[in-house]
Amino acid sequence: MEFNFQFDWQAAIDSLPFLLKGLPYTLLISFAGLAIGFVVGIVFGLMRISPTRWLRFPAVVYIEVFRGTPVLVQVLFIFYGLPTLLGGPINALTAGIAAIAFNAGAYISEIVRGGVQSIERGQREAGLSLGLSPPQTFRYVIWPQALRRMIPALGNQGIVSIKDTSLFSVIGVGELVRQGQVYIANTFTALEVYFMIALLYLAITLSLSLALSLLERKGLVG
Repeated sequence: MEFNFQFDWQAAIDSLPFLLKGLPYTLLISFAGLAIGFVVGIVFGLMRISPTRWLRFPAVVYIEVFRGTPVLVQVLFIFYGLPTLLGGPINALTAGIAAIAFNAGAYISEIVRGGVQSIERGQREAGLSLGLSPPQTFRYVIWPQALRRMIPALGNQGIVSIKDTSLFSVIGVGELVRQGQVYIANTFTALEVYFMIALLYLAITLSLSLALSLLERKGLVG
């Protein structure tokens, strides 16, 4: 079999302005969802290591449910399933942010748990010996050290969540992939358009990886 297909660089470049219209949605869903997920992750991560059983149990259930189900199923449930329970529609953008927030929050919970538990027991004892209360010891001694150790894993989770936004075209969110699908329907240049989409995602994730590398070089990650 012979293939005479040639990559049309001009078609790829021409698609870029249209694709860039979806970039703000991709970034908004990613960073808004991650910001909410970080807060959710801290809460459930600390509940996960609580000595109180009634705090640990709901944290374990939440973490296992959202880590054990695909993010695509989660966003479909939020967008199509929850309106049935709530009696009203949910905006596609809101559904996307919620899916990233709850999905990332489950993984961040485990990152928080691991980070806090990685701090040596002697650090807590040292804080208490200085006259700090247990909450003060956690806030001023344990948490700053744990956060530094969590940064690489949090960065990796950020990259995963950014890529997960590509799934949300199924609910009509106008992010990069959705913009690409609309453009392809009119131009039939699938190879060139998806190539440009891949480059845009690569630029975003590489930028985040570079920022993490700079933090490591400055000694802000431990």
